[in-house]
Amino acid sequence: MTNLDPSLFKAMSFRCIGPPRGGRVVAAAGDPSERATFYFGAVAGGVWKTTDAGVTWRNVSDGFFKTASVGDIAVSLTDPNVVVVGMGESTIRVDVSHGDGVYKSTDGGRTWVHCGLADTRHIGKVRIHPRDPNRIYVAALGHAFGPNEERGVFRSTDGGKSWEKVLFVSERAGAVDLSIDHQNPDILYATTWEVHRNFWELSSGGPGSGLWKSTDGGDTWTNISRAKGLPQEGLLGKIGVSASPVQAGRVWALIESQKDPGLYRSDDFGATWKQVCDKSDLRQRPWYYMHVFADTQDPDTVYVLNLGMWKSTDAGKTFTEIFTPHGDNHALWIDPADNRRMIEGNDGGACVSFDGGESFSSIYNQLTAQFYRMDVDDAFPYRVYGTQQDNSSVRVPSDT
Repeated sequence: MTNLDPSLFKAMSFRCIGPPRGGRVVAAAGDPSERATFYFGAVAGGVWKTTDAGVTWRNVSDGFFKTASVGDIAVSLTDPNVVVVGMGESTIRVDVSHGDGVYKSTDGGRTWVHCGLADTRHIGKVRIHPRDPNRIYVAALGHAFGPNEERGVFRSTDGGKSWEKVLFVSERAGAVDLSIDHQNPDILYATTWEVHRNFWELSSGGPGSGLWKSTDGGDTWTNISRAKGLPQEGLLGKIGVSASPVQAGRVWALIESQKDPGLYRSDDFGATWKQVCDKSDLRQRPWYYMHVFADTQDPDTVYVLNLGMWKSTDAGKTFTEIFTPHGDNHALWIDPADNRRMIEGNDGGACVSFDGGESFSSIYNQLTAQFYRMDVDDAFPYRVYGTQQDNSSVRVPSDT
């Protein structure tokens, strides 16, 4: 065997040969003050930003991030230059990629600093206080393949310089969703999920799964998983939660449960609940989805994301499907001032809409493809082949 001198590689550099197709996106957010500016986090490609409404995207995290998988992203409503990213997707497939905590930018994504929580590995949600950009909440799922301590809900009151664990259930259950009541930001709702992944199966559900509420900004929490109207027995699994920003007391919960699963609504801050929809369409592959989003202007409008994107305008009684450029939908950000302006993330990338989902920008302009296998042929110049996650196989010339 011949050993090559490492110095021979110093003159070599990587160049992109495509394809311009996106990979899975579970994190997306918009700038509340600049209509054409949006961000998304790829589970295998860091953070990307557009300033032209999705016509072009550029990576803004390379050189700053130590891992590539983004779990969630949040932009401050009061200071849009503040962007906070939680690393590691919580859609824990067998090919899941882990992260290394929290990163923060104070200049709209030009530069980033690492803010700790490195052992959380998989972050489901990042929330910034609607009036104080220094108050940040993180819902951390923790290790997917085993127990660990750094999981649950974390709070920072100094812009990410330090963190306090304010909700912890067990070493096997982490936090996966989090919602702030924008009318009273001291009211928080969080969900915990007991889940274990190994290389051949996933076990979803256990005594650590639940729905939680705080009325003091996260200092104390009450388990409301068995509140009146919610499933009273049976194992709980993954739960999504979203508080309406426009109607005080209205909260949505999408619940995986052995008994009476479905979409629930509360109109009294979680004291009592009503099951408003039990359609199986809303709870497909619950370990992978269970995403619910309250509309930012109409209290009767709610969205559920899974294989499709579902919308109700009658307080959850009926749903119609919104057709997105790709299936497997995970992320949705809706402009607080214009509910027709949104960005949506799916297994094919991120797409922008200015008409409430009637049309979306292209997902074929994002260099975040996820490949399982690569190979080359014997042509000259040779061609490169790859199998992309949920986006078929591709062949590109090496001299592109």
